[in-house]
Amino acid sequence: MKVPTVGESISEVTIANWLKKDGDFVKIDEVICELESDKATFELAAEKSGTLTIVGQSGDTLSIGALICKIDTAGVGSSAAPVAPVQSATAAAQVSSKDSYASGTPSPAAGKILAEKGIDIAAIKGSGVDGRITKEDANSASKPAPTAPSSAPIKPNPTPTGAREQRREKMTPLRKTISKRLVAVKNETAMLTTFNEVDMKPIMDLRSKYKDMFKEKHGIGLGFMSFFTKACTVALQEFPSVNAFIDGEELVFNSFCDISIAVSAPKGLVVPIIRNAEKMSFHQIEAEISGLAKQARDNKLTIDQMTGGTFTITNGGVFGSMLSTPIINAPQSAILGMHNIVERPMAVNGEVVIRPIMYVALSYDHRIIDGRESVGFLVRVKQLLEDPARLLLQV
Repeated sequence: MKVPTVGESISEVTIANWLKKDGDFVKIDEVICELESDKATFELAAEKSGTLTIVGQSGDTLSIGALICKIDTAGVGSSAAPVAPVQSATAAAQVSSKDSYASGTPSPAAGKILAEKGIDIAAIKGSGVDGRITKEDANSASKPAPTAPSSAPIKPNPTPTGAREQRREKMTPLRKTISKRLVAVKNETAMLTTFNEVDMKPIMDLRSKYKDMFKEKHGIGLGFMSFFTKACTVALQEFPSVNAFIDGEELVFNSFCDISIAVSAPKGLVVPIIRNAEKMSFHQIEAEISGLAKQARDNKLTIDQMTGGTFTITNGGVFGSMLSTPIINAPQSAILGMHNIVERPMAVNGEVVIRPIMYVALSYDHRIIDGRESVGFLVRVKQLLEDPARLLLQV
């Protein structure tokens, strides 16, 4: 079996995890391993029934079309139950090799390089599977420089107590892509952030009054995200530059609102998209967010579900963030950051009252969005949230 094509722009994948062992009998269409690209996680199913021989190991990066495993179909179809294959000399050598990796022994190429450098193997910490010393580890290793003798006595530093361990972990393709994209956005956009605060009491009162009836009728809870999503779709249509992006020397304006919702998944931050959110009701938005979040947690999101988007909403408040400056999700031109809700004293009609306040932040690309549009957009979102009836009446 060869690595299948998993996306138009994907040229290589990493083997995340083998679900079957070398020598196992597998059935056709049975999932045998998980593959990771820089965008999503995919499942690889057996193309035939037979005995599995693993070629690519967990953690290996393979090009599209490269050999990943073999399936021996000999004897498949007989009435007898499959018999575990006798371990061959090659397989025994592989097991022996894996045992040596676990003890930190280098590959032959790495051992040769270390020997030429005169470096003790025990002084090298491997970054490969099960602590294996790879060729890259050997190339980057250097022999410790001899300590110059000193005539003056040196007072030894006190020995530190407690554990002082380090752990190395290979970056996943998703984390590599996130790193590159974030640095590119900081370097290639004129990003600024404007702030405001929202009195959340009107929304909280509305939710408290209708949440039970809402859940009974629609089968899903009424959260804050549907209010923020609806408020943003209204404001985006009134301030179209916030919903646009730059393509070369042209500005592209969207008549639709595809809202990307930042979700923290086990392998990193992902941004699935609610398509045509401006046409959705509150319960449709809540259902869509719930479904996308579950798929993200289960690593089941497809590339299509994360491709596109005209505007992003991220909620750092769920982790306790009071204030932040979110980074634009390129090629979009703006992102709204939500934060935690804290009771704060406010002046209302000449009196000091305690209200639940949320700080909101809009990071935007100043190349396409001027200060008037960015501030006007955030003020409009604030108005709609502090008077939720406006969302229903579109005023």
